[in-house]
Amino acid sequence: MINKTVKNIEQALDGVESNMTFMFGGFGLSGIPENAISALAKKDIFGLICISNNAGVDDFGLGLLLQRKQIKKMISSYVGENVEFERQMLSGELEVDLIPQGSLAERCRAGGAGIPAFFTPAGYGTEVAEGKEVREFNGKPHILESALTADFAFIKAWKGDTAGNLIFKGTARNFNPLMAMAGKITVAEVEHLVPAGELDPNQIHTAGIFVQRILQGEKYEKRIEQRTVRKRE
Repeated sequence: MINKTVKNIEQALDGVESNMTFMFGGFGLSGIPENAISALAKKDIFGLICISNNAGVDDFGLGLLLQRKQIKKMISSYVGENVEFERQMLSGELEVDLIPQGSLAERCRAGGAGIPAFFTPAGYGTEVAEGKEVREFNGKPHILESALTADFAFIKAWKGDTAGNLIFKGTARNFNPLMAMAGKITVAEVEHLVPAGELDPNQIHTAGIFVQRILQGEKYEKRIEQRTVRKRE
């Protein structure tokens, strides 16, 4: 059995360079690769293209990379919680490609499946469709969207084994499994790392064949973007 475990986050990031394209799994602040992002924010790498559902918040998640101006382009679907992101976008410092959330997910999945492009009705008649091929299917216009891949995909799972098999929990399944397939090198950080053979094969969400490096994360804050609670009676 191949052991894909790396000793620490520095070893997991071996080979990252400026001007690369990175994918970051997670949904909002749920299920994001916190340890990888924190370590990348300490490296002198710049000019990054980052593909992520969101851009984090000002002091957490991808907000840490934005603070150091390490990102030159964001490919995202939801960015409303980050003031620094807004400032850089409006000032022209940051290039932004906003994509409907379903299209973003499918573009990542297509990249991992080896499908170069697909047609979707999402975004037709909006700025999203500008410059893209349009075809009609069943009487409805669709736009051509290209697949997305990355030099590195950084993902986070609840549990994984030394062979790279992963189990996700809750909303972490929204983008992490798709991006795991689409990275040339996929780095998985997990809360619980177990020996190969301990995971129930019927419960595995991402097979180890898609993961090149795996490690147990040192710590997780698991922040909440907007805490909403009921008033006590």
